[in-house]
Amino acid sequence: MGKAIAIFNQKGGVGKTTTNINLAASLAIKGKKVLVLDIDPQGNTTSGLGFSKRDLELTTYEILIEEGRHPAEAVLSAGLENLFILPASVQLAGAEVQLINMPGREKRLKMAIDVLKPDYDYIFVDCPPSLGFLTINSLTAVDSVLIPIQCEFYALEGVSQLMSTIDIVRTNMNPDLEIEGVILSMFDGRTNLSAQVVEEVKKYFREKVYATVIPRNVRLAEAPSHGMPVIQYDPKSTGAIAYMEFAEEFLQNEEEK
Repeated sequence: MGKAIAIFNQKGGVGKTTTNINLAASLAIKGKKVLVLDIDPQGNTTSGLGFSKRDLELTTYEILIEEGRHPAEAVLSAGLENLFILPASVQLAGAEVQLINMPGREKRLKMAIDVLKPDYDYIFVDCPPSLGFLTINSLTAVDSVLIPIQCEFYALEGVSQLMSTIDIVRTNMNPDLEIEGVILSMFDGRTNLSAQVVEEVKKYFREKVYATVIPRNVRLAEAPSHGMPVIQYDPKSTGAIAYMEFAEEFLQNEEEK
């Protein structure tokens, strides 16, 4: 049985999609069978893996809204061996409203993920940077939450709200929801600020913070426009090396649990 992990932060621009794509790709290269599930209406994970959101016949929208759809119907190969995607479409923006009156609205995604879990080692869910039915569905469906935090001045802004959201979901819908870990991104070793943010985040989350830190890297920023993970776009870049190191640490942590 695979493990489902939501990559979640209510604050935008923290490297959520970058982490989703590149951790998944790095784990796939290490031999794990990985599914990336895009439930963000912006669909950045979908386009970042080379798919046009407007040309897709089946997406997370149909799986959530239409009765009788098997989620595997919407799964596509994502250009690397062992890496797959259940993509998003622009229609997801309307799913929030449509879900309001649907039976079991908070567990629509959970039903799909539970069907898919036996076929994958890991399922990563790219959540919207907001608190609505799509995010609630994601947090209800997964085993744990991986939190990306940017090494910038307002890094911890919103973290208490984020933890409050997780506590609400634990209390009402998913009592076994855990914090998988916290990954620090956009680190700039030339500034004192980045080092200070790392220390502050470690004080707050303690042992949940990964030792690996993802640096600011031009290749990481360029790769999505080419529709591929950085490990494909430029495997020798500092961004690619950092995500491979992160994947190694992630797997070591998994073995120790």
